[in-house]
Amino acid sequence: MANTASPKLQIESIITDILGTIEREREREIIARRYGLFDRKETLEQIGELLGITRERVRQLEKAVMARLKAMADAGQLPHIQETQTVLLDAIHAMGKAARVSDLSAQLTAENSRIDQARISFLAALSPKVAVVDENDHFYHAVGVAEAHDEKTIKDLAAKAIEAIKKIGEPTTIDKVAEHVKLDDPRHAAALARTSKHLATLNGRWGLVKWPTVNPKNIRDKIYVILQEAGKHMHFNEIADSIKDSDFKRKDVTTQAIHNELIKDKRFVLIGRGIYALKEWGYEKGTVADIITEVLRKKGEPMHRDEIVKEVLKSRHVKETTILLNLQGKQQFKRVAKATYALAE
Repeated sequence: MANTASPKLQIESIITDILGTIEREREREIIARRYGLFDRKETLEQIGELLGITRERVRQLEKAVMARLKAMADAGQLPHIQETQTVLLDAIHAMGKAARVSDLSAQLTAENSRIDQARISFLAALSPKVAVVDENDHFYHAVGVAEAHDEKTIKDLAAKAIEAIKKIGEPTTIDKVAEHVKLDDPRHAAALARTSKHLATLNGRWGLVKWPTVNPKNIRDKIYVILQEAGKHMHFNEIADSIKDSDFKRKDVTTQAIHNELIKDKRFVLIGRGIYALKEWGYEKGTVADIITEVLRKKGEPMHRDEIVKEVLKSRHVKETTILLNLQGKQQFKRVAKATYALAE
């Protein structure tokens, strides 16, 4: 999600002032390092080794300090927390009552760096009216409006969105997902869906992350999505340009690489010079001569060349002269009357 809003939080000074309420330097160090407020996040073991205390003691001190900070925040005694919470809630509401921390940081910080995201996460954890979903194998690090739902409800609703999409069985609009989950606001449904690592969206459609149509992971999948979205055959140069103009995460692929993958993948059929279509549209692999052979075999009797051309053009994007040259120049076809051909079997 692009950072279209100007920064609304003087985030470093807010963090510095909050840490300033922690009297002991060792405890300040633990919180700053555990949350990655000035550098990368560190483990309990790393901090314990640095400070000369056990891993368990670091955990105890972290828990105690955060409990004190949250109590101060509840009582309105933590510097900037009320104004900060208001900014956070306004942004989360605007994003659909829930948001990934990375998306929220993109709205509220200048650079949306890893440290910016860590600071937003820390401030959210201290804000009484913000619900926090910790990152794990199933969820991104996310936040929500506590008044609307707590951590468990966010997870439950996201799970319902997953089940709805599984039931629909194909990429679908967020409106249909919202309808299945019984949510009035599709933006709310989209916000909840974005918290799940099992869902993905592309070109306005939502699906399971394992579906290449919404989460293409390699060049072949991206080609498939481009052709499917276009709904028509395309030259490989057009496909390359479309990938470069797309919303795909990685778009730095060469035209040659795209052409190579088109040749290898059975989902794509060459139907003209450099022009490809999807096999699922009813196209079959083969040369123009192969297609002529199939047309004559299906007919079961000689055909006028104009009729043959018409039938071949249904499955091949080639010039009429190419078809006629094949009819006249290949041994498997014979002229049996004026402008009329049959198989030479």
